[in-house]
Amino acid sequence: MGIPTLIGSAHTASDSSSIDITSGIDSTYDEYMFVFTDVNPATDGSEFQFQVNADGATGFNETMTTTFFRAIHDEADTTTGLAYSTAKDQAQGTSYQSITDNIGNGSDECCAGILHLFNPSSTTYVKHFYARANAYDGADYSFDNFVGGYINTTSAIDEISFKMDSGNFDGVIQMYGIA
Repeated sequence: MGIPTLIGSAHTASDSSSIDITSGIDSTYDEYMFVFTDVNPATDGSEFQFQVNADGATGFNETMTTTFFRAIHDEADTTTGLAYSTAKDQAQGTSYQSITDNIGNGSDECCAGILHLFNPSSTTYVKHFYARANAYDGADYSFDNFVGGYINTTSAIDEISFKMDSGNFDGVIQMYGIA
């Protein structure tokens, strides 16, 4: 892995419906890394999600094939598990992709993680990504989520959007380029 270079300033959500990053994703770097911290939804049990736009496109609805699995552990140390979540993956879907779900909206509940997007400026190949995120949910569980897949377009990707599936959120997203 190369050295991450912060691109611009942090994107901060404060009771926002989404954070849309519409500049800075170009051919400068082969990999882009999005670090999100202290993401707290207004609606208890919400899912933090992302979607992208191809160059010149609108609507954040590119076709994706994805997978989602997670490890869980409750605060009382009585329940643990590792499971694939078929409800969170897409087979050539155009919806926003969940990075984590069931995030609690309490003051001590949030999610944090990293999303990697590879070679978004390629006009030859599909775009691969993976994310890992941890969320503290409203039922006192820690969810360690793993998401991966590809965006099925050979057009360059130049925009990304982050949002909750329900309601607004607070949080910080930083974008890095990796040479």
